[in-house]
Amino acid sequence: MVKYIQFILRGAIMDNLSNIGVIKDILERHNFSFSKNLGQNFLVNPTVCPRIAEMGNAKRGFGIIEIGTGIGVLTKELAMRAEKVVAIEIDDRLMPVLDETLAEFDNVKIINADVMDVDLHKLINEEFNGLDVAVCANLPYYITSPIIMMLLEQRLPIKSITVMVQKEAGVRLCAKMGTRDMGAVTVAVNYFSTPKILFNVSRGSFMPAPNVDSCVVRFDINHKTPEGVTDEKFFFKVVRGAFSQRRKTLANSVASSMGIEKSLVNSAIEQAGLSVSVRPEQLSMEQFISFAEKLRDIF
Repeated sequence: MVKYIQFILRGAIMDNLSNIGVIKDILERHNFSFSKNLGQNFLVNPTVCPRIAEMGNAKRGFGIIEIGTGIGVLTKELAMRAEKVVAIEIDDRLMPVLDETLAEFDNVKIINADVMDVDLHKLINEEFNGLDVAVCANLPYYITSPIIMMLLEQRLPIKSITVMVQKEAGVRLCAKMGTRDMGAVTVAVNYFSTPKILFNVSRGSFMPAPNVDSCVVRFDINHKTPEGVTDEKFFFKVVRGAFSQRRKTLANSVASSMGIEKSLVNSAIEQAGLSVSVRPEQLSMEQFISFAEKLRDIF
């Protein structure tokens, strides 16, 4: 009788990983408590993860790198669709939980590590054997931007990055160049990829519920970056400097943050064909590149 109950329970777990009652049962049996330091919020809306998987390139011919497994809700959806899933989870307390919730899948490999410490180029070469590769992630919001930028800056051989982010951050990440919503991260994301907001997710879709709404965004990787940049490190230094003081002109922000005489900055702005009163959020990618190159020549 006990074995029969365990069998029924295991089946319920496999089919209802978004069910609050099932989640609580799993966590209680494994003595798991949420970590505020890790910013853990588990999805309980059953419609979200299938949509992330379907819109995040989890399909035949693809291998998926998942970052942040939780109890395996998204992992399961990815494994049902993709050829292989390599999931990276920093919390070692979740390892026995994942052994249980993902037991039916033979195409999932779990790596207990901080993704910032993982050699992703080596992982892709060793694990995916010629498959196209995409990244999917439901990350704590405090670490989302650093991980996105790490994935982009490493120029990994991947097709896309699909990730859940705070809604406000998603708007900035996917803002059009030359609009008031853009920031330094907008320039960086558009430099390496084509970003798109896929759909919104309400705060009630999580347990425990965060204080903000979310959205799912996808970055389709540009394997050819914009032309004209001779020194990427200097270019992004200029971009960060330009947005270091919101609501100030490009000249004031760059001169102050980079310690360059304002007259030299104004000269570079004019040589790029721009007004000295221009604000950074008014620039296109081409204008940012032109200004940075002129400033580099002068500076």
